[in-house]
Amino acid sequence: MSETVKPQEHYSFFKGVERNFDKASKYTKFESGILEQIKACNSIYSMKFPVRIGDKVEVIEAYRIQHSHHKLPCKGGIRYSMDVNQDEVMALASLMTYKCAIVNVPFGGGKGGIKINPKKYTTYELEKITRRYTSELVKKNFIGAGIDVPAPDYGTGAREMSWIADTYASLNPGDVNAMGCVTGKPISQGGVRGRTEATGLGVYYGIREVVKIKEDMDRLGLSVGIVGKKVIVQGLGNVGYHAAKFFFENGAIIVGLAEYEGGIYNANGLDLNAVVAHRKSTGSILGFPGATEFKVSGETMEQECDILIPAALENVINASNADRIKAKIIGEGANGPLTPEADEVLNAKGVIVVPDMYLNAGGVTVSYFEWLKNLSHVRFGRMERRFSENQSQHVLKTVEGLTGKAVSDVERQQILHGPDEVDLVYSGLEDTMIGSYHEIRDTMLELNIPDMRTAAFVVAINKVGVAYEELGIFP
Repeated sequence: MSETVKPQEHYSFFKGVERNFDKASKYTKFESGILEQIKACNSIYSMKFPVRIGDKVEVIEAYRIQHSHHKLPCKGGIRYSMDVNQDEVMALASLMTYKCAIVNVPFGGGKGGIKINPKKYTTYELEKITRRYTSELVKKNFIGAGIDVPAPDYGTGAREMSWIADTYASLNPGDVNAMGCVTGKPISQGGVRGRTEATGLGVYYGIREVVKIKEDMDRLGLSVGIVGKKVIVQGLGNVGYHAAKFFFENGAIIVGLAEYEGGIYNANGLDLNAVVAHRKSTGSILGFPGATEFKVSGETMEQECDILIPAALENVINASNADRIKAKIIGEGANGPLTPEADEVLNAKGVIVVPDMYLNAGGVTVSYFEWLKNLSHVRFGRMERRFSENQSQHVLKTVEGLTGKAVSDVERQQILHGPDEVDLVYSGLEDTMIGSYHEIRDTMLELNIPDMRTAAFVVAINKVGVAYEELGIFP
């Protein structure tokens, strides 16, 4: 008798996150009830609302999920994609909880999504959809500076955030902190300088710290430092582009780039700026002179390199292709680009997988800075910049007077430069990424945890668990 073939079960992103959580929970001290509370999504808002598009009414499917209320507000992006579904949004919301805990940002995790293809709508139609979505969130008390603070994600940006902020403010007249209801806004509407590149810069800072550890690099057969490292970046959206840009500018060799239309590879290196210019003029990275082409984007990730940065969508490295990945370090710029099965394969090969919930936390870190700016109603650097410059001027004059030597004009400019807002944002982000990496690595070594993702979950679970215990909600 022939064996009945079972249909392949749909991969659940949220189940994958729970699987990693359960693996890490064994290294923590909390009882099962507290662990279940940490793991569960606290509030799920699934909605459908009508919007007139042209001469027809479309019913739009959308979500906002608050994973954890151990700290408020909740925080997480809003994505516009036809792939949006409840399972995905739940998974991304839960990752936001752990991500915020890892980088010591005092928020609970949240996430939102609208199931549309934004390329099929005019700007006016997107604005109508965004404003209606915001009004639905206001109705159910799912948005506010002290409640839930969205941000940009896949398919959204500063423009959409400005529509959200304006809609919220119009529905909450007199709320002095209305601009704090959302982050990732334009600078003119309370945004913070450095937010656009924050996630990509955080990826760079995190990997830079990884390759500083001589012991780890020796094990991989790599030299210490970024200079000369061969890097492949999958995805040239906001995160991937800025990550590639900072690697490129700091001495790494970009050998491969992949986008939805395909990928290109050159073992001797690609000029990132030339590739971007080529894509702008032709609409594709394919056809770039001197590069080997791959019609399937995923094949680019399988080429020789030291560092691979998947910075697009989830599940791009899975059980079917993990064994073909040649990178020695994988930095998750996207949310959930590796499945748990891929993790097992790559960990067995000795690859260092730097997890998303640490590595792409630059966005939420700088969003936190923007939120603080909105609540304080003052630009970073406004009160101390001139004071700092005047103090430096006084010290420089004293040193020059005592030594009888004058510094060069370039040195003088560097010494006297008071911090602008972007300088302070970069500094805060760099400090966050450095400190959080060593906290994860130290936990991994101290508890003899085999991989960095599990160690990152342990760090996050411990912080969220302590917060729940201190709240006293378990009689």
